[in-house]
Amino acid sequence: MQRVVLLVVLALIATVEGGLRAQSTDDLARQVRESERAFARSMAERNFAAFSALVADDAVFFGGRGPQRGKAAVLAGWKPFFDQPQAPFSWEPETVEVLSSGTLGLSSGPVKDPNGKQTAVFNSIWRREADGRWRVVFDKGCQVCDCPSGQ
Repeated sequence: MQRVVLLVVLALIATVEGGLRAQSTDDLARQVRESERAFARSMAERNFAAFSALVADDAVFFGGRGPQRGKAAVLAGWKPFFDQPQAPFSWEPETVEVLSSGTLGLSSGPVKDPNGKQTAVFNSIWRREADGRWRVVFDKGCQVCDCPSGQ
């Protein structure tokens, strides 16, 4: 009888843990989405300190002159975007996926100019760090084609 009760309890625990894991992945994806939105908001609000707080120490951002390696290089490369009174571009995550381990997440979406025209697509890899916060470790944008329709 005790064995049966123990097996039932273990089966219930496994079922609950499986459900929590799925819910947890959804929650982690929500966290990455919120982190990406905060990252974009830092540009819109011209808040370089908030931007800096979301960049990992070992981050690699790809730009026009090759990769910027390390937080100091990334911040030096992005600081000029914050010196202007208006944000030169904006972005919003459309796609967010998180590993089942909860350690890495991907966010991707359109980059728009100040007039709202899409000019690029961004792809950011986020890592959940020891303090539980998500920080960008890789970031790369790709320009979109401005081709006439039908080509």
